[in-house]
Amino acid sequence: MPDKTKQFKEDARFTVADELGGLELLQAKYKQQNFSRHSHEGYTIGVIEKGAQRFYRTGSNHVAPKDHIILVNADEVHTGHAATEGGWEYKAMYPLPEQFGAMTEGLGAHPSVPYFPEPVVHDPEVAQQLRLVFSTLENSDNRLLRETLVYGALVKLMARHSRSRNEFEPRTRSQKQVLLVKTFLDDFPQADVSLEELAALAGYSPYYLVRAFQKEFGLPPHAYQIQSRLRFAKKLLRAGHHISDAAQEAGFHDQSHFHRHFKRAMGVTPRQYTQSLT
Repeated sequence: MPDKTKQFKEDARFTVADELGGLELLQAKYKQQNFSRHSHEGYTIGVIEKGAQRFYRTGSNHVAPKDHIILVNADEVHTGHAATEGGWEYKAMYPLPEQFGAMTEGLGAHPSVPYFPEPVVHDPEVAQQLRLVFSTLENSDNRLLRETLVYGALVKLMARHSRSRNEFEPRTRSQKQVLLVKTFLDDFPQADVSLEELAALAGYSPYYLVRAFQKEFGLPPHAYQIQSRLRFAKKLLRAGHHISDAAQEAGFHDQSHFHRHFKRAMGVTPRQYTQSLT
């Protein structure tokens, strides 16, 4: 009798749809993959198709079983691994905050950035609507149909499961100061900057900056810099840059270092990522 455990092949395929100015999509199945703490520039909106996923978000661990929707806000630190022996399969999209903002224009209010308070929701109607979106984006070239389904599903998801929160209005002086550091790391991910230089930018001691930054963003500055560099490298890869060039330009001077962090955050190697986009 064949060993069924050896028949499971982990697989992840990224694609980019033209909708919303370029919407990144993922179809994946994992068993051994263990995502380290990381964040994305965009939101994570995923539907579990088989098995279950366990992940960290908003200070605690959560389990998303089959037919449930995973919701991770933009820039929110999270992890991910199997919650069952058989692993998990899911489909996901990663809309950017500005893409959500563009969708809410003309709805009678200022463009808003949604905040999803619940990491896992059970909403069969929206889950089925998201499945229809994924299927249509994969199989149909009808632009009107594709755009209508994307907008309809995301607007309904926001209406049912989000609340408005302006991510760009820090409330305290400490939040404003650490936001300066985050903005610098986002704008110059490849910069070889020291903790003392970042602390001077914020007007804090290095020790206080590390504590305040991690409290606000879930990662210390050096770990956040890695995430920012990964985002920049991804953009370069999508633009057709060679892997080694993208790594170098993003600030990764060690190829193995880049490869390791990319795999732990994306679930695929840089080469697998570029091959799936072709």
